Amino acid sequence: MNIDLLRELTEAHGVSGFEDAIREIARRELAPIAELSTDAMGNLIAYKKATRPAKGPAKKVMIAAHLDEIGFMVKYIDSNGFIRLNPLGGWDPRQMNSQRVRIQTREGSISGVLMYGTKPAHLLSDAETKEGPKIDNFFVDLGLSAEVVKAQVRLGDPVTMDRPFAQIGDLLTCKTMDDRVGVFVMIEALKALGDHAVDVYAVATVQEEIGLRGATAAGGSIKPDIAIALDITLANDIPGVQEQDYVTKLGEGTAIKVMDSSLICHPKLVAHFRKVAEDKGIKHQIEILARGGTDAGGIQRLNGGVPAFTLSIPTRYVHTVNETVHPGDVEASIELLARYLEEAETGVYSY
Repeated sequence: MNIDLLRELTEAHGVSGFEDAIREIARRELAPIAELSTDAMGNLIAYKKATRPAKGPAKKVMIAAHLDEIGFMVKYIDSNGFIRLNPLGGWDPRQMNSQRVRIQTREGSISGVLMYGTKPAHLLSDAETKEGPKIDNFFVDLGLSAEVVKAQVRLGDPVTMDRPFAQIGDLLTCKTMDDRVGVFVMIEALKALGDHAVDVYAVATVQEEIGLRGATAAGGSIKPDIAIALDITLANDIPGVQEQDYVTKLGEGTAIKVMDSSLICHPKLVAHFRKVAEDKGIKHQIEILARGGTDAGGIQRLNGGVPAFTLSIPTRYVHTVNETVHPGDVEASIELLARYLEEAETGVYSY
C-alpha cells in the first residue's frame, strides 16, 4: 500500500472551490495511465479506454471521488485582527475547539489557532456551562497585529484544519480521509486495473461537501451508463454508540452501500458488486446509512436516470480532524473496484 501517497493526499489543503493542490497530486498520479482533461468546474477527468472488445458499444463507467474537504472561508476581520469564519461543509461545533488551522492567502499559507469566543471555564456560570458551542462564536488568532492581518488576509480566503497524517496502532488517521482516501482508492484501482471492455472515466470531483456540485456537472457532460462514487462511510464501532448504529466496523472490509439519504443504490449494481466480492474472496460488509450522501446521488438523476452505486471506505470520527481508517479496508476497496471494472461489461442493469 502506497502510504506516502495517502499521506500526501490527506495532508494537502483544499476546501470546496479551492481544490487546486489536491487536483495536481491526482493529475501527477493519473497522467501516466490515462488521458486527462479538466472542465470549467475544476473536475479532473481521467479517461481510460477499453482494452478489449465489448459486445456492442463499450459502456461508459464514471467513477467519482471528491477532492474537497470541509473547512471555512474568512468572512470578517475585526479591529483587533481576529478572524471570523463561514463554514464550508457540515461541521459539528463540538469537534472544532482548540484546533490549529491554516489560511490560504494570495501570498501563501498562514498558521493560526481556532478558539471559542467565551470566558475561561472557571469564570462561567452553571447556565453558561450548559450552552452548546455555536460556529459563529469561533475565531482564528494569527498572532499578528490587525494591520498585518488585514494586509495579508482577504475576505473569502479558504481556511482548513491543520493536522498531520499518523499511524495509530493498526490504523491510519488524518484530517481529510473524507474523501482523499476515496481519491487514493480511485488512483490505485486504475493502476491495478487489467483488461476491461468498458470505457472508464475516473473523475476527481470538486465541491461535493456543499452539494455534490462537481460530480453533477461532470455526469451531465460524460453521460455515463454506470456511475460509481467512492467515499467514506461511518464506522461507529466506538464507545457511546449502540451496536445497531455502527453502520460499519473498521477491519471488516470495504462497504457495499445499499442506501443513504442521497440515493438508493441500484439493486442490480449492488448485487453485482456483492457477487464479485464473494467470487474473488474480497472482504466486505453491507452499508445502510440513514443520513449523508455521496456523488452518486448527484449523478443518479441525470440524463433520464443512471444506474448508480457507492463503494465506501469505513471511517471513524467522520468530519473531525481525526478521521481514521483501517488499511485492510482501503486495500479491499481498491481490489473490489478494479475487479468489478474488469467485468463491468457483463452487468445488466435494466428493468
